[in-house]
Amino acid sequence: MSHATAAPTITTSERRRVVAATTIGTAIEWYDYFLYAAVAGLVFNKLMFGPLEGGLATIISFLTVGLSFLFRPVGAFLAGHFADRLGRRVVLMATLFAMGGATTLIGVLPTYDSAGVWAPILLIFLRIIQGISAGGEWGSAVLMAVEHAPVNKRGLYGAGPQVGVPAGLLLSSGVLSIMNSIAPGDAFMQWGWRVPFLLSFVLVIVGYLIRMGVEESPVFEEIAERQEEESAHPFTVLFKKFFPLVLTAALIFAGNGTVGYMTTGGYIQKYASDPEGSVALARGDVLNAVTLSAFTWAIFTLFAGYISDLIGRRNTYLIGFVLQAIGAAALFPLVNTGDLKMLYVALISLSLGLGLTYGAQSAMYAELFPASIRATGVSITYAIGSVLGGAFAPMIAASLVEATGTTFAVSGYLVTASIVGLVCTFILRERKGIPLGPEHEAQQARGHFIFTK
Repeated sequence: MSHATAAPTITTSERRRVVAATTIGTAIEWYDYFLYAAVAGLVFNKLMFGPLEGGLATIISFLTVGLSFLFRPVGAFLAGHFADRLGRRVVLMATLFAMGGATTLIGVLPTYDSAGVWAPILLIFLRIIQGISAGGEWGSAVLMAVEHAPVNKRGLYGAGPQVGVPAGLLLSSGVLSIMNSIAPGDAFMQWGWRVPFLLSFVLVIVGYLIRMGVEESPVFEEIAERQEEESAHPFTVLFKKFFPLVLTAALIFAGNGTVGYMTTGGYIQKYASDPEGSVALARGDVLNAVTLSAFTWAIFTLFAGYISDLIGRRNTYLIGFVLQAIGAAALFPLVNTGDLKMLYVALISLSLGLGLTYGAQSAMYAELFPASIRATGVSITYAIGSVLGGAFAPMIAASLVEATGTTFAVSGYLVTASIVGLVCTFILRERKGIPLGPEHEAQQARGHFIFTK
């Protein structure tokens, strides 16, 4: 049975359940992931890396944030392997438990003062588990949403799992802000930071119950039928025939991720609230600003998915990268005023471009790759983009400030990343509405760039 004949068996209610399950599950996963990043610059630099001092401790702490990204391709490979044999839902369950388990255990880790070098070793190990889980989660989640969406609503349906990412940031920043109020000052450093990590156990149970409500059939049956026709060596085919496409699409996401990880990677939280820094805003105020910016990011992510169905993925991205570059250029000049209102303006302005360069990603990536290697192409490209763009952005930013004494170089770094994303998007051809079934492999495998047929 072909993809074309199987699609009608998927009802509207089933499609909605898939979108709801992937969105909520993704939000829980990224709550865990972003929670670590936010706490890295606020707590871990002091409690887990005791012998290091000042800027070096912060740089090393952010290095552990980036380290997990190096293991995302491992997660992407494993997820593709097991999704072929066991189904997408099984993979999504596994990543949910892996991420939640690692996050919960971080909440009970000893500090350097009590456990010595074992504290950072265990922290890094659990962060690696988070990286593998994140690498395996995204591809399966977005393909479940996009592949089963109506042709004219792929962008909107695909924006669901994308919204889950800023929703995870919103949730993590909100919980940290609440705990900062409940346990201010030294209490936050002593035990307050642990509560959000321990809360992950409850969220995992919620995510499990939600994802269990999604029927594997006929969704997986359709995917399985398509995968019967897949290449025996999708990784080989991907890099042999589509390496320029993989690199271009990865750089597009890197252009978004580099800028986005100023907040999701915890750098702004650390920079703006450092009592010894030039801004020195209250930690709670900064967390509240990040929370509002995450909400803005989520709204514009959803909006981007919607308008990409009207004006195309490419046009949505081009507009987004222009706005993102402007927001990136204004970010630190506004933050450096030390005015809380300007911090809100800076982060909200940045979120507009971030949302527009993120919401259409699921649909665009799904439409880029042929059916036989789509799962591999989407997962690996996303993972590479994460390594190139998001992985070490906070560490690079901290290093640039440490080396130059100003944020000017960081602004240049962020604007350059936005321009790279803009150029890479420009050279891609619009592919909105292209058939996704395996019977259209020939059409899917050509015409990716504006200079090719």
